[in-house]
Amino acid sequence: MRYDPAMPQSVAGWEAVGALYHAWITGLILTTVTRRSAADAAELVFHTFRRQQREKFLPGLEKLGLRHLPHAVACAQYHYLSNDVGGVRVEYMYESARKAWVRYVPPRWIYDGATICAVPSEITRAMLRGWHANNGELLRNDRLGFVCTKMTTDGQPGLEGYYHEADRPLTVDERLRFAPDEDAPDFDPAHAPRLDTATWPPERLAKAARNYAMTYVRTMLVALVDTFGAEEARRLGGITSRLIGMQCYATTAELLGVKDRTLEAFAAYLTQLGTAQGDDTTWAREHDAVVLRQTSWRLMAGADGASPAIFDAWNELWVGALSIHDRRARLDVAERPGERGTAIVWRIAR
Repeated sequence: MRYDPAMPQSVAGWEAVGALYHAWITGLILTTVTRRSAADAAELVFHTFRRQQREKFLPGLEKLGLRHLPHAVACAQYHYLSNDVGGVRVEYMYESARKAWVRYVPPRWIYDGATICAVPSEITRAMLRGWHANNGELLRNDRLGFVCTKMTTDGQPGLEGYYHEADRPLTVDERLRFAPDEDAPDFDPAHAPRLDTATWPPERLAKAARNYAMTYVRTMLVALVDTFGAEEARRLGGITSRLIGMQCYATTAELLGVKDRTLEAFAAYLTQLGTAQGDDTTWAREHDAVVLRQTSWRLMAGADGASPAIFDAWNELWVGALSIHDRRARLDVAERPGERGTAIVWRIAR
């Protein structure tokens, strides 16, 4: 990502937010694997994908116009289309009204670059248990299941499998099955459903990618508290955020055209990111400090009763970023969501 003066500021902001949150999602999984265990990370991923599925799957079927299709076909097309909008490489192969394939092709979106080498396969199985195995439940079709035939994390060329409608009701344990000896047909783009994202302007693609990443971050933050409790969520989420904030600062700052090392320059950086997330964000110099005000927190909008640990963990993104911008500066929270509404006020000083 490089600064392009010809790029609209809104697009640069959406790309920066999408990149930052994309890295955070992968980072939280790896943090949980390394600081707790692979089994605990799998549990977090299961709860994340199950929560996301319950919130997004049925409304997504309606929005994409898929409710009229046979259930196996509708599910496979849903994953193909919804992930395509988010910039994820997915393939769809129709076999029959009761069997349709989906393949998530490397590079896997959720595991950027070499990070895939540190992801155990139980994480992949947890994703499938959390979402794919539960679509029949939401569709009230107890004969619908998912069969996984390949997993990238096992060294195979993609995460692959098919939705299948059986001749009898399936038990809960039968809704997800593994059959590595089976192989999907080849992908033919001419026979795949289309949303015409290839013709979307850069503005629309960048905003869609931002929305995709933000939705998963929101869900993961809630699932983190639900799975491990507030204090552990604060610890795991906080170290992840701080590391990602540090690691991604240089590339996101460059994308946003931030070059100076002044407090005002960092305030401009945070203001652009806040605006790109859909929040009204402004800053002003007040004596020896710079004060930022964000009037809303769109990321967690509607998450009534959210644990304060969620904000604490998320806020470490900006603490980490500031430590690279100016390691002598300090970011203090003067006002946080829940105290006087949804507003956030930061004070930055050396």
